[in-house]
Amino acid sequence: MKVKIQTVPGDIVIRLYDETPIHRDNFVKLVKEGYYDGTLFHRVIKDFMIQGGDPDSKGAPAGKMLGVGGPDYTLEAEIKEGLFHKRGALAAARQGDEVNPERRSSGSQFYIVWGQVYNEGQLRQLSKQLKMQHTQTAFNQLVTEHREEIMQMRRERNRAGLQELQDRLVAEAERQTTDCAGLSEEQQKIYSTIGGTPHLDGQYTVFGEVEEGLDIVEMIQNAVTGRGDRPVDDIEMRISVID
Repeated sequence: MKVKIQTVPGDIVIRLYDETPIHRDNFVKLVKEGYYDGTLFHRVIKDFMIQGGDPDSKGAPAGKMLGVGGPDYTLEAEIKEGLFHKRGALAAARQGDEVNPERRSSGSQFYIVWGQVYNEGQLRQLSKQLKMQHTQTAFNQLVTEHREEIMQMRRERNRAGLQELQDRLVAEAERQTTDCAGLSEEQQKIYSTIGGTPHLDGQYTVFGEVEEGLDIVEMIQNAVTGRGDRPVDDIEMRISVID
């Protein structure tokens, strides 16, 4: 399944992944409804990504802050191994972990990755950081599972018990993620040649990739922006299903 994003700078053709059917089917449904037609690439950050899909961006006056609009639902995360943030990847925007621990995706907002190319030393550091993220995620999940026990100890002001439990959960998180790899060989090859945003891997759902028009993505990510990273000159889109 492919879609075409039409903009004044040019067209971008994206192939949607079958490995992420929830996001694929939702995106196609919205495209066929004309949901995205007239919306803007409302958030553009050079050497990072271009973001769109906010229905509130249709006809938005200059200076209006955008980025919170969408349908009245979110999507279950489909974060899959092997689908990562290489240059040209299509991914779903979402709220942060503090209010969205399940990492559910926005019902409509998406971004296309640009990123940067990394050298060997940078990739080693990123790989270490990724392993740390896996461990932190495991620890956060364990804390959630022990929430009642933690709250009871806090009420009792049982500092020794809290410290003992924390140490135990840290050890368990480290045990669970002992075999977690950092960046795979494929990721390292892609990020050292094509580029991307590896620090987002495992955090957001990647559900497609650009097949044609990567030069258009480059042009858009170079746009002059103002408040809220919104391009000074609106970049409007229309999206259609082409395959």
